[in-house]
Amino acid sequence: MTARVAPAASPLLAGFEYRQMDVDGVMVNHAIAGSGPPLLLLHGYPENHLMWRHVAPVLAEDHTVVLADLRGYGDSGKPAPDAAGLVYSKRSMAGDQAGLMRRLGFAQFGLIAHDRGARVAHRLVLDQPGAVTRLAVLDIVPTRHVMANVTRAMATAYYHWFFLATPNGVPEHMIAADPGFWVRSLIGPLLGPGASIEPPVMDDYIRCFADPRTIAGSCADYRAAASTDLVDDEEAFAAGQMIECPVLALWGTQAFVGRGYEPVSVWQQYATDVRGTALPTGHFLPEEAPGLVTAALRDFLG
Repeated sequence: MTARVAPAASPLLAGFEYRQMDVDGVMVNHAIAGSGPPLLLLHGYPENHLMWRHVAPVLAEDHTVVLADLRGYGDSGKPAPDAAGLVYSKRSMAGDQAGLMRRLGFAQFGLIAHDRGARVAHRLVLDQPGAVTRLAVLDIVPTRHVMANVTRAMATAYYHWFFLATPNGVPEHMIAADPGFWVRSLIGPLLGPGASIEPPVMDDYIRCFADPRTIAGSCADYRAAASTDLVDDEEAFAAGQMIECPVLALWGTQAFVGRGYEPVSVWQQYATDVRGTALPTGHFLPEEAPGLVTAALRDFLG
């Protein structure tokens, strides 16, 4: 185990202490603030921990908040992908985050996650039973359900799922040609009407995707979702494995999850205790309606 202060704390998240920790050979970039019961917050694609910039400081008033970059994203380690898809499986990515929390001294913790981070979180609670006290998942339903119910509407809204999983380096080559265009063109249509992301934050998301290793790792993440992750999910479902801790599902009414699914009903097939709330946003709930998200989370966390 190796821990060190990160070389540069972000001015976009004042009050958080930045560190990097080696977790079984993968350096996990994270920021910590607050005191009280621990909370781990995980981001989605194509972003990093800064997506929590409006929510995390409020939660840190009564919790120890840990913001972490996923493997392959942000300023965390970016191991080379493997042909079998195991390096960027949700099981491997979840292992990083569970290991980080153990090394920080937190045997149990609350977990709040959006998009890809929520898929990592789903695997984490299955692989580490008892570690997570409460789980909040933002704007997703389980990967297994999504892939078993592919429709024209889903494929249109989530075209990047299939593009990023394309083999032979195709998406890597195309994204690397203009990372800024890619990040903006993906985020923009997923925001609700009138919503935007501050230019310095968008610039930081693009900074990370200017690294070819981020592009490679994130593509491997999506390839794993269409292969090894599905194998793991099917095995868990067939064995009757359920999420045992309380689950809060939040989703945007203007996003595909709100239009295409009944999120609470879907999650009830995977968890024993589920509640949910729709918010008037697009896909990026914590950036579009941070006050509503924070209020819902604080009510859930107690």
